[in-house]
Amino acid sequence: MTLLVESCPGYRRITLNRPERLNALNVEMAAALDAAFDEAAADKTCRALLLTGAGRGFCAGQDLTEIVGASPADLERLLEHYHPLILKIRALPIPVVCAVNGVAAGAGANIALACDIVLAARSATFVQAFAKIGLIPDCGGTWFLPRLIGPARARGLALTAEPLPADKAEAWGLIWKTLDDLELMAQAHQLCVHFTAAPTVALALIKRALDEAWANDLDTQLDLERESQREASLSPDYAEGMRAFLQKRPPAFTGRRAP
Repeated sequence: MTLLVESCPGYRRITLNRPERLNALNVEMAAALDAAFDEAAADKTCRALLLTGAGRGFCAGQDLTEIVGASPADLERLLEHYHPLILKIRALPIPVVCAVNGVAAGAGANIALACDIVLAARSATFVQAFAKIGLIPDCGGTWFLPRLIGPARARGLALTAEPLPADKAEAWGLIWKTLDDLELMAQAHQLCVHFTAAPTVALALIKRALDEAWANDLDTQLDLERESQREASLSPDYAEGMRAFLQKRPPAFTGRRAP
């Protein structure tokens, strides 16, 4: 199986499972990921998603042994399998946590960057490896990089294909946090457990507002904030949050939308 899906209380763990190839992507894995994202979105009990890799790497990008001799048309068709995955990660109405447990290269790096919160082992590296084989960053790399770390650093990483250590990735703002290797998965699971008790509707609206902010002017964004705040205030979790605050107790969020 190229993918392992584990149901945990309130969340799911998806593990890329081609460790002998550093979890390099192929069409079979892309199809499995696509189905796993759809299943998570349809599961009303799933309030967070954890994405990681088996073995000593997160994802080495495209499995190059499977595209030797591929024509330009073949490569274009290949991206038709990969690019929808990026859009689905961004559209999921739950937080997506990525635990990068080793190298994240090429498309693998950009799948990680599409997630909401990226945690990385201290030994991990991020590599925009495309220029090494005469290609350009795909799977959203040219969109994420300049927005996360600025144009100068984005150009440097994309043009030189130099590996970026996890510590520097955190310092640059490319990822959320670097952790000691032995702590990575425990911390990633702990974060997902936190999200299972969070106000899921509000988190989904936060995701949407932050994504749309890239393209909106201030007036448009303020309008979106007003509309989103209204939607959030209709959820049972808003009422529960206010009660808990006044009663000085932890809130018991259900993640449900307004009936």
